[in-house]
Amino acid sequence: MSRKPRGSRDQGILSILSQIYSKTLHLPERIQAICWVQFWSWIGWFPFLFYGSTWVGEIYLRHEAPDTGKDALTDVGRVGSTSYAIFSVITFASSIVLPWLVQSPDDREKTGYTPRPPRRLQSFVQNLRVGKPTLLFVWALANLLFAGSMVFAPFVRSVFFATVIIAFCGMPWAVAGWAPGAFLGVEVNRMSSAIPLSHLPSSTPSYHRLSNEALELDGPAPIDDDDDDTSPPRALHLRHDSDASVVADASTGELSGIYLGILNIYTTLPQFVSTGLSWLVFSLLEPGKSPELATHAHPSEHHSTEGVSGIAVCLFIGAVSAVGAAWATRRLGSAGG
Repeated sequence: MSRKPRGSRDQGILSILSQIYSKTLHLPERIQAICWVQFWSWIGWFPFLFYGSTWVGEIYLRHEAPDTGKDALTDVGRVGSTSYAIFSVITFASSIVLPWLVQSPDDREKTGYTPRPPRRLQSFVQNLRVGKPTLLFVWALANLLFAGSMVFAPFVRSVFFATVIIAFCGMPWAVAGWAPGAFLGVEVNRMSSAIPLSHLPSSTPSYHRLSNEALELDGPAPIDDDDDDTSPPRALHLRHDSDASVVADASTGELSGIYLGILNIYTTLPQFVSTGLSWLVFSLLEPGKSPELATHAHPSEHHSTEGVSGIAVCLFIGAVSAVGAAWATRRLGSAGG
């Protein structure tokens, strides 16, 4: 089996990176809106996922741990893990239930497709469809619910309240893992269906589908002196693996890979931003060593545990960013299709 030269592989990688860079600078309006919602929301989600269990354990040490002089790190791990176990269960349940209760982002106004249920069920289905919220509304609401939970972080003084807040974020986290990919998939499908098959020969006639196998030829039919001019158009039977379907699948796959990669960039960059903000908060509010962990250090080297928790402030900043993400969904709703 022959292998490609290393130079050609490097050229291929550079071409892909160049294409991603170019696409990032010239994103379609709706995909740009999706990416910005993802950016602002992940500034809030990163400290929640990274520091959340530590925050619950810190509350236990500061306000509820018995003063017995024993090592309390085991209990710290236990209360933090318990809160996130409940969070995971709620996330799992929400991921199963919510898709049944929310309208598809590719609704009939956008696609031109109108489902026709049986007459006996028509009124019931219409009422059910009207009662379902849109995914865009649910995405904005999830960001607001997350913000409304984390805004209380600096004021929490009990493990129970902290666990309730962490668990309540399970539903917004389920939406955060589902909505961006759903909206991006819809946009990629729209774009790929609008891409002309320009690299096919110009003399290739166009076809209309008559059935699953038959296609009607729009171009000129072959001239035959024996044929009558009034004969109906001929139906050509083509295989499913025709050039047009292969090109359409390739275009969809290429766009999906590029735009999913760009969405991942907008998911990764906020983690750097959030890490920088966290470093700044910890440097200002909790300089020095942790008294819970650095027990052998001199008390003058310990930071105070009486003030506001640095992690709680990071979670509060994440709440403000989540409000920005909810506001950014308005741009997605108003962006042209």
